[in-house]
Amino acid sequence: MDWILILELLYLIFIISVCLRIIFDTDNVSKTLGYLLVVIFLPIIGVFIYFSFGVNYRKNKLYTKKITKDKKQQKLIIAKLNEYNTQNEKLLETNSNFSRLAKMLYQTDRSPLTCNNSVELLINGEEKFPAVIQELKKAKNHIHIEYYIYEDDDIGKKIEEILISKAQAGVEVRFIYDDFGSSSIRKHLVKRLLKGGVRAYPFYKIKLIPLANRINYRNHRKIIVIDGLTSFVGGINISDKYSNATIGNKLYWRDTHLKLKGPITTLLQRTFIADWNFCSSETLPIEAGYFPAFDSLPPIGDKLVQIAASGPDSDHPTIYYSIVEAILSAKKEVFLTSPYFIPGETIMDALIMASLSGVKIKLLLPGISDSFFVNAASRSYFKNLLQAGVEIYLYQKGFVHAKTLVADRCLSIVGTANLDYRSFDLNFEVNAVIYDEEMGEKLAQVFEQDLLDAKIVDLDRWLKRPKMKQLLEKTIRLISPLL
Repeated sequence: MDWILILELLYLIFIISVCLRIIFDTDNVSKTLGYLLVVIFLPIIGVFIYFSFGVNYRKNKLYTKKITKDKKQQKLIIAKLNEYNTQNEKLLETNSNFSRLAKMLYQTDRSPLTCNNSVELLINGEEKFPAVIQELKKAKNHIHIEYYIYEDDDIGKKIEEILISKAQAGVEVRFIYDDFGSSSIRKHLVKRLLKGGVRAYPFYKIKLIPLANRINYRNHRKIIVIDGLTSFVGGINISDKYSNATIGNKLYWRDTHLKLKGPITTLLQRTFIADWNFCSSETLPIEAGYFPAFDSLPPIGDKLVQIAASGPDSDHPTIYYSIVEAILSAKKEVFLTSPYFIPGETIMDALIMASLSGVKIKLLLPGISDSFFVNAASRSYFKNLLQAGVEIYLYQKGFVHAKTLVADRCLSIVGTANLDYRSFDLNFEVNAVIYDEEMGEKLAQVFEQDLLDAKIVDLDRWLKRPKMKQLLEKTIRLISPLL
């Protein structure tokens, strides 16, 4: 009996210690309460869940996001970025409601506003994959490719063949794959790439002992950089299921991607090289071949573009801040599309405040979801949004996987980040931010076309749903920081 009492006291001390760590380590109130509930009411299992998923890596960064260790060179790079950013910010200050957003992105992530870019909107895999293949075949110096999901299927093999062919022709080819999202390619496709001369590394390799933590902090980015001049970013992974032209695909997949040319590619290059230096334990030299100088490139287009990249390596949740700022800066309308919607208190408040102040807010979310729990948690937010006048549409044609925002038809955000805790806090993400009326109008038209395949949520009918269903959604919402 004495041993049982001692064990109980030791367990109590242990639980109190874990609870104190959660309180000190977790800044978000809802996340803190969520983890406290799990630890207290799920003995042992709750502690395992917290240490697997809840450790704050923004305070204890996974790696330092520097592309060079040379302090003198770092100062020169920052000075160059300061000069370039200041010059381009003036282009926004006089004619845009979103100049504060541009300034914030530079302050939080040293991401300058770039000019003279071309931007091409790519809808679904049917448009993205041919464009990617065409540009990869043109590569002369290097190809850098980084994906959360890369599959060994038809499109995966086609791109693999090009990568190997280019590597054997003397082009530097570097490939980063997420060790969880692309786990199916480790045994065969990656070995073929390595044998063919492609340099390939997994991001944050999954090991048996720290398995859960490493599953949690994943690289969700989708980046291709070709010769430092052309790049791709967006929501579409390398998989046949993203193309509705693939024979046998039963589910229609709706997604959005971008093809970029110009100085903006340099910023995606910086993100790739920081990730490469981390997962390969190498340091790529800062050469003109990787970073064409901003001032030496001839104008390729007229688009102003920035990159918002953040993750457990960031001082600030840059992408999260950028979404909030975009919503609050809008004067007329905001169109948001996301496959996963667990917004948290700040984005909820921003959406409600904007709607109540007369800004038209429209949300496009999945009617068909691939996650029951995320879907249920998402729906627990609908009531307050609908009561504030936010319009919510559920996509019916298939699964909407696009991650986009359009504000006042002059600001567009397209990238990899969902509107949920995982994208804002736990995963490595990247978005392109475009300050341009032509692109804003195009993306707004695409959004409105998608609404034709969606069903609007009616407030009165929503409130009349069974109470047990509403209770289930609100209960699952309690653990939404863990989803």
